[in-house]
Amino acid sequence: MNHSSSQPQLSGEGVAFSVIVDSVRHECLITPQALYALSAYKTEDDDVDVMEIFRAYEPNINGVARRLVAAGVAGNPLVLHPATFRSPRTQ
Repeated sequence: MNHSSSQPQLSGEGVAFSVIVDSVRHECLITPQALYALSAYKTEDDDVDVMEIFRAYEPNINGVARRLVAAGVAGNPLVLHPATFRSPRTQ
């Protein structure tokens, strides 16, 4: 996950990306399951490109990742799971 570019990259575990909080780059990873939870595609059987989903929701994903980093949530990389995007009322 030590990529010099800030461009998201597909990995075996999901989509690796980085966010900058207080001038510090933080490595993050969103799982395919979290991407499906964000989108209308509920399973990987729907034959969609996870990078397409990532790009469609990128502003939301980056915002959530920055808020988690700012709140002190640990992880290197910080991993975003489906539960990360559930509202407290639905948990």
